[in-house]
Amino acid sequence: MCTQKPPHDFSQQLYERYREAFNTYITTVVLPSLDEKNGEFMLKELVRRWDDHKVMVRWLSRFFNYLDRYYIQRHNLAQLKDVGALCFRDLVYAKLKTTAKDAILELIDKERDGEQIDRALVKNALGIFVEMGMGGMETYETDFETFLLTNTASHYARKASVWIEENSCPEYLIKAEECLGKEKERVGFYLHASSETKLLKEVERETLSEYETRLLEKEHSGAAALLRDDKTEDLARVFRLFKRVPSGLPPVAEIFKKHVEKEGAALVKRADEAASAKKESASKTKGKGEADGTPTPIPDKESSKEAKVSDKDSKALSSDTSTIFVKDVIALHDKYVAYVTTCFAEDSLFLRALKEACEVFCNKIIAGSTSAELMATFCDKLLKKGGGSEKLSDESVEETLEKVVRLLAYVSDKDLFGEFYRKRLSKRLLFDQSANDDHERSILAKLKHQCGAQFTGKMEGMVTDLQLARDTQQGFDSWLAQDASRKGDVDLNVTVLTTGFWPTYKFTELALPAPMVKCVETFKAFYEERTKHRKLTWIYALGTCSVKGNFKHKSIEMQLSAFQTSCVLLFNAVDSLTFAEIRDRLNLPEEDVKRTLHSLSCSKYKILSKTPENKQISPDDVFTHNEQFTDRARRIKVPVPPVEDRAKTIADVDNDRRYAIDAAVVRTMKSRKTLAHQKLVLEVVQQLSKGFKPDFKAIKKRIEDLVTREFLERDKDDPNVFNYLA
Repeated sequence: MCTQKPPHDFSQQLYERYREAFNTYITTVVLPSLDEKNGEFMLKELVRRWDDHKVMVRWLSRFFNYLDRYYIQRHNLAQLKDVGALCFRDLVYAKLKTTAKDAILELIDKERDGEQIDRALVKNALGIFVEMGMGGMETYETDFETFLLTNTASHYARKASVWIEENSCPEYLIKAEECLGKEKERVGFYLHASSETKLLKEVERETLSEYETRLLEKEHSGAAALLRDDKTEDLARVFRLFKRVPSGLPPVAEIFKKHVEKEGAALVKRADEAASAKKESASKTKGKGEADGTPTPIPDKESSKEAKVSDKDSKALSSDTSTIFVKDVIALHDKYVAYVTTCFAEDSLFLRALKEACEVFCNKIIAGSTSAELMATFCDKLLKKGGGSEKLSDESVEETLEKVVRLLAYVSDKDLFGEFYRKRLSKRLLFDQSANDDHERSILAKLKHQCGAQFTGKMEGMVTDLQLARDTQQGFDSWLAQDASRKGDVDLNVTVLTTGFWPTYKFTELALPAPMVKCVETFKAFYEERTKHRKLTWIYALGTCSVKGNFKHKSIEMQLSAFQTSCVLLFNAVDSLTFAEIRDRLNLPEEDVKRTLHSLSCSKYKILSKTPENKQISPDDVFTHNEQFTDRARRIKVPVPPVEDRAKTIADVDNDRRYAIDAAVVRTMKSRKTLAHQKLVLEVVQQLSKGFKPDFKAIKKRIEDLVTREFLERDKDDPNVFNYLA
C-alpha cells in the first residue's frame, strides 16, 4: 500500500487513519471510563488508560514502521509515537489535568497530615504530567508544580502559625527540620527531582524566614537562652536551619557575639572585684598592724613607704589577678571555639563574631593593669621555677602557652605584651629561673608565627646571647687554667650580653671590694684579648654572690646581691659604720644604699645590727656585724626589695610607639610623595595595627613634628595635603 506509485500509494490515507483510530478509541472508550470516576479512583483509571494507550501506540507504530522510515521523514510530519501521545494529550489530558492535579494535591495533603497514601499511584500520575511535555518540563511546571508550591506554602503557613504560639524555639525547629526532611523524602518518592529546591524553599520561607526574629528572641528558649544553658545540639540545629535561609545567619552570629561579650565582661568584673577585695583586705591588715604598734618594714619616710607597699601589693595582686583572669579567659575562649567548631561548622561569620567579642573584653583594664601585662605575668609565672609548671606535664604547659598566644591575637597592645614579656624573660634567663628551656624556645616560636619575626627578634637574641655567654665563660675558665697567677681568691662567672637585645639596665658605679676588683680586671684582660673594639659596661645591680658568713653559733653560706656583698664585706675591716660612711665607701646613690641596708638589717635575715632598732633607715643610723645571727638552714638567700619598673616599661613602649609612627609616616610618604591627611592617617593605622592600635591624636602630633623637622611639608594650595621632602 505504501510502495506503489501514485495513484496506488496510500501512505497519506494510512497516516490519517492512524490518527483517527486513536481519536475514535479515546472518544468511545477512554473518556467515558474516566468520566464515571472521581478522586483517587479517577487517578487510578487515568494511569491505567495511559499505560494501555502507550502499549497501543507502541504496537501500531511498529505495524506502520514503514511510514516512520520514509513517508513521515520526506513530508516532515510528526512521528507515529508522537501522534499517539498528542491524541491523548489533546483529548484526555487537556480535559482532566485540573481534576487530576486537584486529586494529587489532596493525596499529598493527606500524607502531610499523617495518613497513608498510594505513593506509586501519585508517582505514576505525575509521570503523565511530565510525559505530556513531550521532552520538556513546561507542562509539569505550569499544570502541577506551580499549584503544588502554592499549596505547600499555605499548608506550612497554617502549621507554623500554630507552632510559634505553642512551642519553644527548640521544639519549633525540631518540627521544621522534620518537615524539611519529609518534603525531601516526598521528592524522592514521587515528585520530579527538579521540584526539590523550589519545594524546600517554600517550606523554609514559611517556617523559618517568617518567624526567625521571634524564634531567636524567645525569652526562655531563644538563641541567647540556648547559649546560656549550653544547649549545643539545639544551637547546631539553629545553625543548620537558618543557614538555608537567605541572610538567616547574621542575626544568630550577632546574638552569639553579644553573649560572648557579656560572658567576657562578667569575667572582667569578677577579676576587678576579686582584686579590690584583696586590696581592701591587705589595707585592713596593714591598718591593724599600725594600730597594734607593729613597725612597718619600710626604709624611707612616709610618702615613699606608702608607695613601696603599694607597689609590692600591686605586684602580688597583679600576679594573682593575671593567673585567675587569664585562666578564666582561656576557658571561656576554649568553650566558644568549641561552639564555633561543633555547632557552627567553623563558619566565617561566627569566627568573626568570636574575634570581635574577644577583642572587646581582652582589651579592658583589669585591676589597674592591661590584659597585655596580665598575659605576660601569667606566662612568666608558668615558665619560671616554682611557678606551678612543675606540677603540669610538658604537654599541658605547651597547650596552655599555645592558648595564651592565640588570645594575644585579640589584644591590640601587642607591643606592650612584648615589652613586659621581654623584661620578665630577661630576669628568668639571667637569674636561672626558667623551669624548662624547651618551653622558652617553644613560646618564642609561637609568638614569631603569631606576630612576626620582628616581634621576637630581641627575645631570640637574648636566648642566643646566653648560650654565647656560656661559651665565653668556658673560654675564660680555660684561659685562667693556662696561668695560675691569673686566678684570684674569688671564683667569677660573667654573663656577657649584647646591649641591643636586652632591656636597658640602669648603670650604677659601685666601689667594689679589692678581691672583686681583681676579678673584674682579670676578665677585662681576657675579653680584650678575644675581642676588639668592644666596650664592657658592668651592671652590678644584676650581680649575685655566694658569701660565707662566720657567726658566733655557726657559719652560714649566704646568697647576696653585689650591692649587699660589697656592704657586708666592709665590716671585715671595721666593727661599726654609720649610714653616711657606708654610702661614701660604696659610692652608691642614697636610695640604693637604703634598700641594701634595709634588706640586711630590717628584713627576715638580720645580718647587720642597727642602732636605733626600728624598721626605718635614716642618715643617723649606725650598723654593726650581728654576731648572734643564726638560722636553721646552712644556706640562705637574702632578698632585696624589688624596684618597680612597670611605669618605666609603659614609658618605654610609648617612646617606641612614637618612633614606629614616625617610621610608618615617612615610609608611606616616601612611596606616595603626596597624600591627603586622612588617607595618610588611615595608611599609618593599617601598617601599625599588627603591633598596637595607634591613637589618631598621637599620629597627628607625630605628623606635625615631622613637618617641623622638615621631613614633610603642607601643600601650598591645600593645607590638608602633605608632600614628602627628600
